[in-house]
Amino acid sequence: MREHKVEISREKCIGCGMCQRDCPAYNIVVENKKAAVKTQSCIMCGHCVAVCPKAAVSMTGFDDPPIEIDKPTVLDPIQFLESIRTRRTIRQYKDKSIDLDVIAQIIEAGRLTPSGGNAQDVSYIVLREGIERYEKIAVRFAKRLLPMVKLVSPTAKNAVIDEHFFFKKAPVAIVVVANDKINAALAASNMELMAEAHGLGVLY
Repeated sequence: MREHKVEISREKCIGCGMCQRDCPAYNIVVENKKAAVKTQSCIMCGHCVAVCPKAAVSMTGFDDPPIEIDKPTVLDPIQFLESIRTRRTIRQYKDKSIDLDVIAQIIEAGRLTPSGGNAQDVSYIVLREGIERYEKIAVRFAKRLLPMVKLVSPTAKNAVIDEHFFFKKAPVAIVVVANDKINAALAASNMELMAEAHGLGVLY
């Protein structure tokens, strides 16, 4: 595993304190008009690099250099809100394959989602070939639990678990796994938006 380090150039630093004020880990101090890192046990979120007006802060151990943004991407707020308002959960799917590039973009939307404390603890399992086999295992387990669930859940009393109860004959299922379920939910929400942008229906 590569070592990640935050480095601050004393030659470039002007002591403005922007990195200190933006650090969620309170790991930067400004002394004698120069910023310095307290320890290397920070969360490596990169905010200090992003806000420095003199490019004095850098982080090592990453394959890609920081992306310079001249003008932030602006979504049309009316269209974006309308896409959220009109989306529906889909439970009937076409027998149509999904390109791997599209699947990769959907996962990338999840990967780029912020996580609590920059944990980045979310992983993705793509089920395509053999998806029926995995669903069969899940259905078998759900059928065992259903009698107990019906005792405590009014909505489960009329539930019928058939062989396509989970994936609804969808061509692809992406399992989102994380230590923190909130991080998983945030990633899945962005993945859903990306799938919708590709004109795909989603059961989330």
